[in-house]
Amino acid sequence: MRESHLNEIIDTYLTAIHFCMEKIEPSWELYRSFLGVLREGSLSGAARSLGLTQPTVGRHVDALEQALGCALFIRTQQGLSPSDVALALRPYAETLESTSAALLRVASSQGEGVCGTVRITASDVMTVEVLPAIITELCESYPKLVIELAPSNRIEDLLQREADIAVRMRRPSQAVLVARRIGEIELGLYAHRRYLERRGTPASLDALKDHGLIGYDKETAFTRGIKAQLPWLSPEHFTLRTASDLAALGALRAGFGIGVCQVGLARRDTNLQRLFPREISPRLDTWLAMHEDLRNSPRCRVVYTALAEGLTRYVGGF
Repeated sequence: MRESHLNEIIDTYLTAIHFCMEKIEPSWELYRSFLGVLREGSLSGAARSLGLTQPTVGRHVDALEQALGCALFIRTQQGLSPSDVALALRPYAETLESTSAALLRVASSQGEGVCGTVRITASDVMTVEVLPAIITELCESYPKLVIELAPSNRIEDLLQREADIAVRMRRPSQAVLVARRIGEIELGLYAHRRYLERRGTPASLDALKDHGLIGYDKETAFTRGIKAQLPWLSPEHFTLRTASDLAALGALRAGFGIGVCQVGLARRDTNLQRLFPREISPRLDTWLAMHEDLRNSPRCRVVYTALAEGLTRYVGGF
């Protein structure tokens, strides 16, 4: 056998080994670009969101398709449409993403004292209206802490390590979570003073149907529970519907209509007047949760304790 032919066989063999290795273990960068295209719908959009060039993202997608042996996107006039395979891979790629972020948060905490990054997830209202004051006081005591706030209502965030600590309005049932009950957040029915001056104060619950009501556009377990207590609180009576509690709060403060608000938040605005406090006072059972693997983490333990104390004060009206 000639030497050149032997070298050609060796090169082919090494190429095949390299391809198999790539096929078994594509790098995280390829999945990162894949997720970017999946979320943005185009190479250019993914490149902008990831801080990469468009050709680089294109090469990553091509390499991942070659490694997996299947097409991930279909090119259309509107952009890149995900294939069934891409949609099936999405949750696994997102798990890689959250694991990578968790790894970096843990790595950032190495050193003396309480330092590093802690990611907190809570509802949009709690994230904007309640938590900033608590974490401001906390970081004054621990200046090496870095806090990430992620508005979300999914308890799965902790299981997939998308966040370190969660504030939730129901008791976590997963055994791998360390949970602490904070107490009950009282809700009330409110209207801005300007709205009541314009439309008048309803004399009875039945009269509410003749007013502008602010409510939800999609039912959840909580809204179904509220609806069972207050049957008139249903979408057909709403003048404004939104999936965002923060948007509903903004509309209430603007004087759009009558809506539900946390009593603790309403106390801060003397223009918000409570209606039918005896008849309408549902409560949110509030919990603080953390993955049990973080129990001995100094940074997470400090933040968890500060949140528990701050939220307890808020729930108690202090």
